[in-house]
Amino acid sequence: MVGPFIFFDQAGPADLLTGQGVDVRPHPHIGIGTVTYLYRGDFHHRDSTGVDQIIRPGALNWMVAGRGVSHSERTTAAARTGPNSLFGIQTWLALPESHEDMAPTFEHHGKEALPMIEDRGVSVRLILGDAYGKHAPATMFSETFYADVTLDAGCRLPMPDDHEDRGLYIVEGSISVAGQEYQASQMMVFRPGDSITVAAGAQGARLMILGGATLSGPRYIWWNFVASSKERIEEAKTEWRAADWGKGRFDLPINDRDEYIPLPE
Repeated sequence: MVGPFIFFDQAGPADLLTGQGVDVRPHPHIGIGTVTYLYRGDFHHRDSTGVDQIIRPGALNWMVAGRGVSHSERTTAAARTGPNSLFGIQTWLALPESHEDMAPTFEHHGKEALPMIEDRGVSVRLILGDAYGKHAPATMFSETFYADVTLDAGCRLPMPDDHEDRGLYIVEGSISVAGQEYQASQMMVFRPGDSITVAAGAQGARLMILGGATLSGPRYIWWNFVASSKERIEEAKTEWRAADWGKGRFDLPINDRDEYIPLPE
């Protein structure tokens, strides 16, 4: 983990033909907040809290599962009318124990609502939390930062020095740290307290930087479930397997109730 971040997944880049798209069928989560952030394409998000929201590049979908939620993410019907692309990142943040049983919530923030920091070839869009004197609007439950960074060739970025855990992922291009070069698709985690500056390579770089405070204890992860105890995960498995929608911790998303991903065996 890096601060509260426990899962990090790149989707794409993928180019899809007319009529094609991505269909992530309804599935459950507990114990986390999920962050969807796109560079290209779109997703139609529906969840069991009643939210029906389309997300496009530069915006934020922040779904907090708490005790239990289900959701689906699909390419929009409009995008399928022609060739379309998908490229983005989804990551999960484990919730502190004090919020594992909270009711699920959802926030959407458009790209214009996310703070920008720009200076001589450096562009930072703050997606979550606090960094570089800026504060992102989404509700956080532990100390966090998460940002989309673009660096022109040779430009330098100091990592935030006011967070215990810090890491970065190279989306495109390359960077060097202390004279060593790293390429796209690599992730690195830095030692707490070290002063870190990254420099973009000859083609520039796009990064996701992330971190925050170390959680008070370990987390267990099984499929889409994250919890501070194995018992919580077993309870969630039992309820999703039962498919007794709307009568326990899980229901199916609004306007997307015809199918779902069953519990893996």
